[in-house]
Amino acid sequence: MRPPLVYHPAYSAPLPSSHRFPMAKFRLLHDHLLQRDLARPEQLHQPLPIPRRALELVHSRRYHEAFSRDQLSRQEQRRIGLPATRPLVRRSWLAVGGTLLTARLALEHGLACHLAGGTHHAFPDYGSGFCIFNDVAVAAQVLLAEGAVTRLMVIDLDVHQGDGTAAIFAGDGRVVTVSAHAASNFPLRKQTSDHDLALADGLDDAGYLAAVGPLLPDLLEQGRPDLVLYNAGVDPHRDDRLGRLALSDTGLLLRDRMVLEACLRRGIPVATVIGGGYDALPALVARHGLVFRAAAETGLLLGL
Repeated sequence: MRPPLVYHPAYSAPLPSSHRFPMAKFRLLHDHLLQRDLARPEQLHQPLPIPRRALELVHSRRYHEAFSRDQLSRQEQRRIGLPATRPLVRRSWLAVGGTLLTARLALEHGLACHLAGGTHHAFPDYGSGFCIFNDVAVAAQVLLAEGAVTRLMVIDLDVHQGDGTAAIFAGDGRVVTVSAHAASNFPLRKQTSDHDLALADGLDDAGYLAAVGPLLPDLLEQGRPDLVLYNAGVDPHRDDRLGRLALSDTGLLLRDRMVLEACLRRGIPVATVIGGGYDALPALVARHGLVFRAAAETGLLLGL
């Protein structure tokens, strides 16, 4: 059985050709997965926009209304780095709904993957670093409010610290935040996750897996979460324009398998989001496809 996948054609909102955010990657990732038989039409689920009340479990009404009406200050817009066009507003509400749908499907099937998500620099009252709404935080809060789960873990292996997520759940014992990131990379001012692993520049596959690998089983055994939300950012890659680590494609694939197996062997459902990545589109899309390959292989191995 193949894991469910969540995608919407509106994820690739148009941006100026000179913009450095690779917005086309979502559409191209969808095509890439279909071409390589890592996705089939029957696996794909299309989300609805996140309901306003659900979004407000994390984000203030003042902020989300100002963003959606293009009324943010110039400084607030600059901090996000994306224009509040109508297609981008729609895409932002849809992507949060997509992560929530992915989490629900993971609880039902054991594993589910989102072809977007991982906007972990968004705080309750402002966005930052190409992140408008914190999709993982909203999904977690909705599931907790509904009583669908009582304990969650966020495993964030994007090269940048999940600072917004860490701040949102600071002091909340129901959600354990784990972030392994390049110590010297953005954001300059780090927040405090429950477990931060700050990695040295240039760390390669072997060093990365040796640093992160032993951490996960212990954390999962101690926390016993009802669900893991996994940010599989590919910007730890050695060729990433905004990364400082030195993983290869093989290293990223081994990382993703390691996370998924550590969770699934313990019977802990996992919902994945793709996180960040900044490179030429063909190489970047192939890297984002690695977590879907890992999900297909791990699900088959463990009989999901």
